[in-house]
Amino acid sequence: MLPYLHIGSINVPTFGLMLWLAAVAGAFVMDRAFRRAQVTTDAVTMVAVTVVVGIVGAKLWHVVDTPSEFQAIGWSVLWDNAGFAWYGGLIFGIAALVFQGWRAKLGGLRTLDLAAPAAAMAYGIGRLGCFLSGDGDYGIDIRPVHILGRTFHPWGVSFPHGLVPVFVAVYPTPLYELAGGLAIGWWLWWRLGKPHAAGAIVGQYLILTGLARFLVEFIRRNPKVLWGLSNAQLASAGAVLAGVALALWAATRPAAAVAEKTATPVAKTA
Repeated sequence: MLPYLHIGSINVPTFGLMLWLAAVAGAFVMDRAFRRAQVTTDAVTMVAVTVVVGIVGAKLWHVVDTPSEFQAIGWSVLWDNAGFAWYGGLIFGIAALVFQGWRAKLGGLRTLDLAAPAAAMAYGIGRLGCFLSGDGDYGIDIRPVHILGRTFHPWGVSFPHGLVPVFVAVYPTPLYELAGGLAIGWWLWWRLGKPHAAGAIVGQYLILTGLARFLVEFIRRNPKVLWGLSNAQLASAGAVLAGVALALWAATRPAAAVAEKTATPVAKTA
């Protein structure tokens, strides 16, 4: 793996580099979504603010979720390169988007709908940083899988030079999440271009991303805390339930009326 790029005397962390690339990709996709919806609000600034708030939330969630790490290394855990929890970033990021959408008079739900494809794709790209740096977000050790009398040997990767080294083949879960994030983002982008009520797209985002994270947790190393499930799986189940409730509520709303009322027309130029 490649935790750092060595450029002369400068060491560039690949996790930070991929995080920056994810933010750029997210800003591009969200700007395209705003333009397609004829919304004049500055999407790039909105994404920049959301990324900063999301990073803070991801780090704080990780500290609360793993108190043993805080006890071991103290306050330095707050600026350590590893240790970012997706759900902390999701909750703080949603709050930042809703607030900015409210200030821009665009509406919180409408803003979240427009941001959903960008969020899914950016998350997938960010996971590539976890893979390159080997920060411990990989899966459990590879074991033969027996199905219907056949034995399969899944492909695995070791991370001997990662930030959190592992010397046996493990499931490369960040790559699975990269593929899942891009696929979910593409689906949401397609749905965003169809008639929909406010909240329908972000509802689907919560369902799909929550389900994807719930499933991948079965082959990740996170400890089980309740009913044989990890903290991330419990949070995923909550996200899916919230998404289902939001999608059902949006289904009762008139799509055309919501779009007409919330979309901001592009100003005409001479």
